[in-house]
Amino acid sequence: MRPSVLNPLFAPITTLPGIGPRLAPLYQRLVGERVGDLIWHWPAGLVDRSHTPKVAAAPAGKIATLTVRVEAHFPSASPKRPYRVRCFDETGFVTLVFFHGREDWLRRQLPDGEWRVVSGMVEHFNNEVQITHPDHIVPLAEKDSVMGVEPVYPLTAGLTAKMVAKTVKAALDRVPDLPEWLDAAWKQRQAWPDWKPALACLHQPSSEADIGADSLARRRLAYDELLANQLALAMVRAHMRKVKGRALQGDGSLRAKVAAALPFRLTGAQARSLAEIEADMAKPFRMLRLLQGDVGSGKTVVALFAALAAIEAGAQAALLAPTEILARQHFATISPLAQAAGLRIALLTGRDKGRAREAILADLKSGAINLILGTHALIQDDVAFHDLGLAIIDEQHRFGVQQRLDLAAKGSGTDVLVMTATPIPRTLVLTAYGDMEASRLDEKPPGRQPIDTRVLPASRMDEIVTGLRRPISAGARIYWVCPLVEESENSDLAAAEDRHRHLEHVFGPRVGLVHGRMKGPTKDKVMAAFAAGELDILVATTVIEVGVDVPEATIMVIEHAERFGLAQLHQLRGRVGRGSGASSCLLLYETPLSEAAKARLEIMRATEDGFVIAEEDLRLRGGGEILGTRQSGLPEFRAADLAVHGELLAAARDDAKLILDRDPDLSAQRGQALRVLLYLFERDAAIRTLRSG
Repeated sequence: MRPSVLNPLFAPITTLPGIGPRLAPLYQRLVGERVGDLIWHWPAGLVDRSHTPKVAAAPAGKIATLTVRVEAHFPSASPKRPYRVRCFDETGFVTLVFFHGREDWLRRQLPDGEWRVVSGMVEHFNNEVQITHPDHIVPLAEKDSVMGVEPVYPLTAGLTAKMVAKTVKAALDRVPDLPEWLDAAWKQRQAWPDWKPALACLHQPSSEADIGADSLARRRLAYDELLANQLALAMVRAHMRKVKGRALQGDGSLRAKVAAALPFRLTGAQARSLAEIEADMAKPFRMLRLLQGDVGSGKTVVALFAALAAIEAGAQAALLAPTEILARQHFATISPLAQAAGLRIALLTGRDKGRAREAILADLKSGAINLILGTHALIQDDVAFHDLGLAIIDEQHRFGVQQRLDLAAKGSGTDVLVMTATPIPRTLVLTAYGDMEASRLDEKPPGRQPIDTRVLPASRMDEIVTGLRRPISAGARIYWVCPLVEESENSDLAAAEDRHRHLEHVFGPRVGLVHGRMKGPTKDKVMAAFAAGELDILVATTVIEVGVDVPEATIMVIEHAERFGLAQLHQLRGRVGRGSGASSCLLLYETPLSEAAKARLEIMRATEDGFVIAEEDLRLRGGGEILGTRQSGLPEFRAADLAVHGELLAAARDDAKLILDRDPDLSAQRGQALRVLLYLFERDAAIRTLRSG
């Protein structure tokens, strides 16, 4: 159960004063549903109101705080004219301007003859000083409340800066005193404040430095969040180690047969990764390993050899893929090699129904099938194995941790190998897969040539299209990627349908089209026609980015490349260069280019190394956006920014290990405080793992 001390932070945002049915949805859209969501809503900048000139010296274009006396009100004669209030000090006059101002309210705020302190942006109009809609109007006695440095919060339509600042302050007033979970000596060495003062420093800053990602307060809170993340992962890992595993060690006979049937030798990276996997499988506890491969680095072959090790030891293996196209492709790659070893392999997808499906399930349960490949259909309740020894999960971040556990649960002490085709920066590997050991495939198979990547303006479209005639007549196959399907009314993007019609007009009927709104079977049919050589050009939206393998495709054209993220561009480019022929990738852009887009395209031109690209992507975008974390299953951070706080992550990982070595049940005084930390950052699933033993 959540510690009661945290209840004020988990209360609905509607329990704060002034947030009723009208404002609640706006705050929920801006920050979230709970009071605690507001405390992580940092100021984006500051306004300094300490400049207090006399009226005559107030500079245009600057924020100033003026002490003035109200002379007269000039209500507007028509709704289109502003309401004006004339004020003065001993040096001159200032006019306060209000559009749609209510006279009764303004007369209460600014009574004739009274002194007031007003703060806002100064303008000079017709040689007179004016302030339109002052940010603050207070009596002389309250001058100090306006004078300081004021945080400026990110907003959403319908909420004003004043409203959000007031609501955040109300949330901060509810922040409880929490027990200290940091090691005292470490905290002192870092010169970090306590938890509550750290929050106060970020929300009541005295300078820009206070709200920077490198401020002591921000680093303290970032470390708290990273420690919660690493501690939760370490607890899951410790739990997996406790669950009884099994030593799977084969005699190498099947692996020798398949190695002899391979038309190539394994790369150094493949051999190294395979050795790490086999060593893990031979140990008596469960394997949890991540196999990170760059595009086209040969993960499927490594996975097959791992499966063979399990099968030699008398167990079965399963490979779970995110899409049917990918499952079928793995099946096509693995089938001839499995036959060479005399294995029985099967494919199970959502399309398999009735007797065909029943026959597969019966053979799986009896142990007649050694290796099964499939989609989500593999984790349905009625799928039972004779003895599942190894679960391989491809394209991890399409699946949550739950599916990983669901497949593994179909065996006893099942080893788990997770493969991801998107290289992930080292810091993100630690935050998302810290419960796993990691292997990296960072070499391309021999015989693959580098891809010639060119960055070209879309204004050269006619020249580019004409240039495709020669490679097409020589038998080349071409991918042409467009970012959107069907133009929305305000969109100037080249829709896939328009480009398809254009290319069909130029090259004739051997141009296909696939996009996200097509039904699966229709899409598969077009892809199959392209793979079989019945089409020369395949116009597509990004549905082709994951795992499609057509070695004859040698040219990739990407329209509006400036609109894609680096990870996506790298994935798309990886669809070519899979055979032994020379390949090229044309990145077409529209002007003007933003600095960020320019940097992305330059990185693509400079390197093909997915691991370098992933690190650059993190540097350019920061941790929150990388790989589109919301879609990817990678954790989202609120206080930590992995692009800035990477070194804190390694420290948090070491700290988490040390904590669990000394106090595995988190029952000591610091352990109890750490339980509060886990609940605070909603990593409490780890505590349930602890309870379940």
